[in-house]
Amino acid sequence: MERRTIGAAALDVGAVGLGCMPMNWAYSASQQRGDRSLRTVHAALDAGVSLLDTADMYGPFTNELLLGRVLKERRADVFVSTKCGLLVGDQHVVANGRPGYVRRACDASLRRLQTDVIDLYQLHRADPEVPVEETWGAMAELVAAGKVRALGLCAVGATATRRGRADPYEGTIRQLERVQQVFPVSAVEAELSVWSPEALERLLPWCEARGVGFLAAMPLGNGFLTGTLTPGGGFEPDDPRARHPRFTAEMMAANQPLVAGLRRVAARHGRAVTPAQVALAWVLGCGPQVVPIPGAKRERWAVENARAAELVLTPADLSEIARLPAPRGSWD
Repeated sequence: MERRTIGAAALDVGAVGLGCMPMNWAYSASQQRGDRSLRTVHAALDAGVSLLDTADMYGPFTNELLLGRVLKERRADVFVSTKCGLLVGDQHVVANGRPGYVRRACDASLRRLQTDVIDLYQLHRADPEVPVEETWGAMAELVAAGKVRALGLCAVGATATRRGRADPYEGTIRQLERVQQVFPVSAVEAELSVWSPEALERLLPWCEARGVGFLAAMPLGNGFLTGTLTPGGGFEPDDPRARHPRFTAEMMAANQPLVAGLRRVAARHGRAVTPAQVALAWVLGCGPQVVPIPGAKRERWAVENARAAELVLTPADLSEIARLPAPRGSWD
């Protein structure tokens, strides 16, 4: 697989990563099986993937424990990215950016991951009660202590533009500029896909200008851009898409032209190419420091996603994708 270099620390990773959240968090619990997830991670690594993206809140904790079993066997093959800063309660999630908590969270993640160092440690969310510089300073101390190689910020803000604000990442960029004065930002993780391109406006250019890597979260639009979801097919009650405005039967049907366009592009590249691979190739084309991290729970999807790194879209492909209709339905 093609390799990409992200951040001032020159972090070397495979061009396509693996988002591990669906294995233990957020999606249907009935589909979360540890043995299958382990096979999926190993299949991704065998296909050239190196970056595994997780967080202490996924489970909570169980996803890091699962990846720890992989790192114990294949540490040299893995670039591990995990996050801190969010605490999970029974029905709520709260931010905690206190320096003491950050230090304890890092030590706990190291134990669960069965490793001596975390390659990329990300702040999942800034704590509104703690100056972000204090949180970032504690994270920088972890680099100095040799527990962490590089720091990243998991960006939020895209919902703001869907509420009418001109720049959805204005607040995130302000945070980035503040923490950059304390310690270099190596990577930013934020949503980027064919049907959610808001980061292209200012956030990605900010990263490009400073040599900051960009981890593209949800590059397959929560599965919609794969073309495998049927409008009206329904989701299990604990799947967040069951309550998501873009995943109602009506909106899924209305957005089928996007999937149809990706299918047309895929067909020009051969029967083995899928809409998901086209969607990932589009994200890869957004910049040399962009690394999509599609989630996957099955070996088949992880390997298919990895092979998207081999697909080169033509100018005609990109032109057709640019002409696709804007997605319908709100995000919140």
